[in-house]
Amino acid sequence: MAYQPSEQFKKTLLGSGAVLVLAALNAPAAVSFATDKYHAYKIAQPGYQKKYGSWAVIDVPEQFRVNAIHAALLHTGKVLLIAGSGNNQKKFDAGTFETVLWDPADNTFKKIPTPEDFFCSGHSQLPDGRLLVAGGTARYEVLDGEVEKAGGGMRVKNESPDKAVTLPKGTVFRSPTGIEYVSRFDVTVPKARREFEVSYFKSGQMKPWKTKITAAEARVFVEAREAGPQALTTEAAQYEVVGLKGADADNVYGLAQKLTTEKQDFQGIKAAYEFDPRAERYVPVDPMTDARWYPTLVTLDDGRVLAVSGLNDVGDVVPGDNEIYDPVTKKWSKGPFRYFPTYPALFLTQGGKLLYTGSNAGYGPAEKGREPGLWDLKKNSFTKLPGITDPDQLETSSSVLLPPAQDQKVMVLGGGGVGESAKSTARTAVVDLSKADPSYTEGPSLPQGTRYLSSVLLPDDTVFTTGGSRKYRGSSGSDILRAQFYDPAANAFAEAAAPTVGRNYHSEALLLPDGRVATFGSDPLYGDGDNTKLGTFEQRVEVFTPPYLHRAGAGRPVIGEGPRELDRNGRATFRTRDAGRIVAARLMRPSAVTHSTDVEQRSVALGLTKGGDGLTVTVTVPGDRTLVPPGWYMLFVTDADGIPSEAKWIQVD
Repeated sequence: MAYQPSEQFKKTLLGSGAVLVLAALNAPAAVSFATDKYHAYKIAQPGYQKKYGSWAVIDVPEQFRVNAIHAALLHTGKVLLIAGSGNNQKKFDAGTFETVLWDPADNTFKKIPTPEDFFCSGHSQLPDGRLLVAGGTARYEVLDGEVEKAGGGMRVKNESPDKAVTLPKGTVFRSPTGIEYVSRFDVTVPKARREFEVSYFKSGQMKPWKTKITAAEARVFVEAREAGPQALTTEAAQYEVVGLKGADADNVYGLAQKLTTEKQDFQGIKAAYEFDPRAERYVPVDPMTDARWYPTLVTLDDGRVLAVSGLNDVGDVVPGDNEIYDPVTKKWSKGPFRYFPTYPALFLTQGGKLLYTGSNAGYGPAEKGREPGLWDLKKNSFTKLPGITDPDQLETSSSVLLPPAQDQKVMVLGGGGVGESAKSTARTAVVDLSKADPSYTEGPSLPQGTRYLSSVLLPDDTVFTTGGSRKYRGSSGSDILRAQFYDPAANAFAEAAAPTVGRNYHSEALLLPDGRVATFGSDPLYGDGDNTKLGTFEQRVEVFTPPYLHRAGAGRPVIGEGPRELDRNGRATFRTRDAGRIVAARLMRPSAVTHSTDVEQRSVALGLTKGGDGLTVTVTVPGDRTLVPPGWYMLFVTDADGIPSEAKWIQVD
């Protein structure tokens, strides 16, 4: 007789089976939970943190959370987080522009009234510690298929040598066929230029003076009053300015090459301001000659600031008209002419030339202005630098002047293809500008292809790199939760603790005066790995504590009382009880960073002597202002284990 299980056995078996099935179904979640728990335990251990560092998300009160498009460290120790409209069309339309000032010393925040849309502006540290902010957004882009009214750039001419003409926003331009177009912004056209030809004798007779009038010109964006194909034109024409009378009507007119419904790019503004760290407010200065959106501002050896590239007031890349700001007169003047794509990475090198690493943030044709080179501003000559691999993947790459600045080595890290390209590269490359014939040589690879990588100089002469994504704006869930240290002396990477917050487009990282690194922002295109949900801007602030701070069990070196400025010999003496422990000193310029571009930060090695009483140290700063541009710097000293002091702020004239 065959065995027949009892009903009780059947129930027990079924119950056990259900438990086994449920356990099997939940095994991945259970394993993941256990793995996460173990990982959290592991990274909290002192031994781990001494080797890899640690991360912490900062508590930001809701009313101070902001879309940090720009971040700059001020000599007060506070961080200026600039959003402007924050890549938010609704805030732009409402005129809601935001800036928040964060004090990392006590984690307090303050809202700063923001007079213009500084979204995608440029910024640079000035000699007196103010931050120059120039450019921003005049109009958001309208994509292909969404443009309802024909529009484009209108060149407004003025043939009167006697007066300039201002046409307010809303001025109507009428075509020869009667189609009307309306200006979106105010535009001022200067007076025409009057030139005289010198009189001369011929055949014993005096010939009369001759006068030549050259019309002045300005640009303004216009769009058709009415939607419809009748407003489309691809032929050059002259346009009447409706409302002008008499001589003004004859002297002032518009010219346009084409007015279409093609994609309309972002448009820049001319406004410029200095942010005063003491008063904690924006102070207006003279506007730029050209409107700029996505410009780079780089400090020169005399303290003036060069503004380069950007999209202008009709949405075109500025064709090469660069300009220079003088912080003494608060005015702009014409700079050397040279074309670059937007947000080009330009570094002041020893001797005064600017190095263009090839890194940039995007706008501009793929075949123009993307090759690295040395730019001699005085001669306006450009010498291309060969040797870089993946030259078609320099967009959204990171560039950094390696420490110490005296070595004159510059590194390029990662990057991707032009625009929304799927390409990304793990390539790094280093150029040694001290060589007679410099060229890029390949460095160690990043763990994977990376766009939007942040790179931050540390006081121990390493470079901390973090974040980024494999794909355009982190699409397909491609944010990279990894970080690493680059050691220039060993030319090698070492692992660092992994961040918990993804950072891609519109993200920043910078060194704080206490030796930590703060990270901000991120603007993913999508909010999931399947690209089915729109992304949301990352407003959390995460701070990295490097291993050197976890190793400081016996305390950090301390520099005490001392001057805020150098003496006539470039020296400064500080009291300290740690003179015997201190082995090195670095002068570190504070960051002003956006779009993976930070051309301000640099670390300069200083001469170091110790007082005979063992209670003072004296640092000597190089006198070469192409190596140490004027401004405020953080002074760090380190011991033999690479443990840094907290920074002292000191001004270099």
